[in-house]
Amino acid sequence: MNDSSASSKPPQPIVLLFDIDGTLLTAHGAGKRAMNLALKRVFGYDNAFDGLDFRGMTDALIVELALAKWQDAVQPSQLEAVYSVYLEHLERELRESESAQATPGAGQLLDWVRQQPGPVAIGLGTGNIEPAATMKLRHVNLDTYFTFGGFGSDHRIRSEIIRIGAERGSALLGCPRDECQIIVIGDTFHDIDAALANGARAIGVGTSGVSPEALLLRGASFAFETLESPLIRSALLGQAPFRP
Repeated sequence: MNDSSASSKPPQPIVLLFDIDGTLLTAHGAGKRAMNLALKRVFGYDNAFDGLDFRGMTDALIVELALAKWQDAVQPSQLEAVYSVYLEHLERELRESESAQATPGAGQLLDWVRQQPGPVAIGLGTGNIEPAATMKLRHVNLDTYFTFGGFGSDHRIRSEIIRIGAERGSALLGCPRDECQIIVIGDTFHDIDAALANGARAIGVGTSGVSPEALLLRGASFAFETLESPLIRSALLGQAPFRP
């Protein structure tokens, strides 16, 4: 009797966690302008974010770092006040400047993943607070792909955001977290570090200035110039051998 009669092993469930800024879209400074305006309105500080690199940071850490010039700590009530005003300005900045654009290949890749038959959950792993994440994605018509994620409103530390997103994704698939393959897709060292801290795989994209080579050196299993690369599809579904 040959082995063809034996049942094949079912595919491993996969949880994909996409970063937003620089990975799925670029907003050309809309978020930074909105945050600057929010701190001006709430605290009276002008241009609080000048010189700061937002890439890969959570919203809470962005605010804390900006305010560090004036105060030692940020109270939860202060954060909530900033977020409320920030969302008002972000909506206006995105609408009036028409600055948000999906990165090359983002929509096509998400379409392709959504059509795959295997157990795959498509989620977010982002430092944006959840309402800001939804707002940005809606402006580039990518919001309908996502039903869960880990957000900056869940935690100030990115590795914890990835942990939360992984737990939500595995719950959606109806299986334990340790039985799922967790894959984080991002454009900064922060994304790679957060993935590795959770025992997840990391796929880097060089869409915001960090080269694929640098992302590989940081620990990414794969790295590509953009989401348009045809090789990223097999990497996302775990069909290509990850480097050890």
